[in-house]
Amino acid sequence: MRMLAEFFPEFTGLLDNMDELYHRERTIDEKTYQFICFALSIKGRSAPCVRKHFKEALDAGATRKELAFILALVMREAAGADDCWTHDVLSGLTSNPFNSGDCGCPK
Repeated sequence: MRMLAEFFPEFTGLLDNMDELYHRERTIDEKTYQFICFALSIKGRSAPCVRKHFKEALDAGATRKELAFILALVMREAAGADDCWTHDVLSGLTSNPFNSGDCGCPK
């Protein structure tokens, strides 16, 4: 966002307004919000956001054990999605070594 803040500050200003609106109108508690942000930060591979939402989740009353569960959940869901996506991409190849039948992925 640093480049956007420098070269397109109108856009980042609108994002700030959206953040303010969301926080004002939010219907979930702070800990739940931080859990969701922590999970999305992990999946998005944003180191600063992972650190920020980890700390803010703790500040909102989360335990390290709960955050470890969130990390495990993100890893598990990502693994399943990666497996299904890969099988789908390779499904049309006649030389697909993974095409040994139903992968269990939803169609």
